[in-house]
Formats: sequence, structure tokens, C-alpha cells
Amino acid sequence: AVGIGGLPKGRIVEIYGPESSGKTTVTLHAVAEAQKQGGIAAFIDAEHALDPIYAKALGVDVDNLIVSQPDTGEQALEIAEALIRSGAIDIIVIDSVAALVPKAEIEGDMGDSHVGLQARLMSQALRKLTGSIKKSNCVAIFINQLREKVGVMFGSPETTTGGRALKFYSSVRLDVRKIDTIKQGDKV
Repeated sequence: AVGIGGLPKGRIVEIYGPESSGKTTVTLHAVAEAQKQGGIAAFIDAEHALDPIYAKALGVDVDNLIVSQPDTGEQALEIAEALIRSGAIDIIVIDSVAALVPKAEIEGDMGDSHVGLQARLMSQALRKLTGSIKKSNCVAIFINQLREKVGVMFGSPETTTGGRALKFYSSVRLDVRKIDTIKQGDKV
């Protein structure tokens, strides 16, 4: 569907959609394909939700998948930067932008206002990462979630998390939607 035989190397890709729409499944298929072609893959699991059994069922070589489950958004993006700069990986997945919670928010009290903190974190990180991604020829996939904008009268009320930076820096943005459940006879 991209028209170039897959996802572009040396570029940022955003895969977004509502919950349970198949974003991680699409991404794990891309990881499996990269591994089949001899590539090294990394998965930054900020959601702490990666299921190795499911990943293996989709064809991912989980024994050779670099997995990190960071505590903060800064930690996740620093790990991603180190892996990309090493030049040793061919595809990296950050799952998900919504789970990249800034350290100040984690350490702060409930109810504290942290307006725009995640957007600033993403903007700074993407400015730093873009050049490294290009030099290393790595595919960087950011999985993102949809949120509803309050009070929208015209146009779509849907927006992605993490500010505008990812929209700007992404070469490809894939909108993944669940249309119907695939059934084989009575089996789902």
C-alpha cells in the first residue's frame, strides 16, 4: 500500500489508530519481515504489554529481538537513540507514544499539571533522532493512539498523542482501523 515495497529505511513511520485496532500486530509483522531478511530488530515496550507468545506466532524471532521496558519517556527515547546511533539495528519500534510519560509526571503528585510536557519531550527527541535514523538507515516505527479533542464542531475530533512533532517528522503515517472480525467457519 506504500508503493515502495515496504516501509522506507532511514525514516520515521507512525502507525496510529484506536485501541485494539491491530497497530502492534501490523508492527510485529514488519519486525518479522525485517528479521527474515537478516535484520536486527529492537522493541521499546513503554506500555509493558508485549506478548512474546503472540509475537512468535506472527513470525517474530523473539530470542533475537532486543526488548526494553523503560520506566520513563526520557529513558525510552534515550535507549532508542543509543540503539539507533550504534548502527547495529535495522528496525526499531516504540510502543507507544501515549506511554512515553515524562519523568516529572511520574515523580509528581496526582493532580499536578504537566501541560505540554510530553509534546516537548517528543519534539526534542525527534529533532535529535531524525539525523541518526537517516545515517543508520534504520526504520523507526512509533505506535500511537487516538484521542478525542473536546469541543470540535467541524472536522474530525480525533487526534494523536504527543503533540505535532511526530506528524511533522513522519515520512509515512498509517491509520489502522478494525473493520470486522475474521472468521473461519464458527471460529474467530
